[in-house]
Amino acid sequence: MVFDLDGTLVDSEPLSDDAWRSVLAGHGYDVSEAELQAVHGFRFGDVYATFERRAPLPPPAALWSEYSQLLFASFDTRLVAFPDAVTTARALQTSGVPLALATSSRRERLDRTLAAVNLTALFTVTVAGDEVSHGKPAPDGYLTAAELLGIDPAHCVAIEDSQAGIDAARAAGMKVLGVTRPGLRGSLTGADLLADEVSAAGVGGLLLERLERP
Repeated sequence: MVFDLDGTLVDSEPLSDDAWRSVLAGHGYDVSEAELQAVHGFRFGDVYATFERRAPLPPPAALWSEYSQLLFASFDTRLVAFPDAVTTARALQTSGVPLALATSSRRERLDRTLAAVNLTALFTVTVAGDEVSHGKPAPDGYLTAAELLGIDPAHCVAIEDSQAGIDAARAAGMKVLGVTRPGLRGSLTGADLLADEVSAAGVGGLLLERLERP
């Protein structure tokens, strides 16, 4: 089982959007909600490249410093994990299902996120976006996670909330549970199952399909 992080396990996307709005506004860029939604699931470098084409920005390292300071400060006071995702992950762990996490976030952000919600010990394997050659929607992160778990990707299930993530997991050969939090149903395509929350029943059904695959 391979979880995505942002928007799937933790409610970090609104905090990330707020940080982007603040940082970009400081450089004269009034970013729209649609623009922010369009880059959910992508690595920082890819998001930077998208915005840099639309407005003059400082070099990536400088902008990362501005962005991450705001983001990590908000993590310390406002970040919460989704109870449904955590409950399901703990139930899977108790049942002996190997758990991995594959995210577009940098290692620094991944570690700060899990520490902020006390979930560092939940996953056997974690793969950050800056540890693979290509970010989502490329399958690199999911393939690396499966390799580190020692499990054939064809026997893995991914849990994702973004289109880029769904496309990445499917390209890796995994079944995908697409999480559409209330109000977002219909915005994702290509998942094997869409649900408003992460449940043991939904995940279990997809896992059985993978394990019964010839």
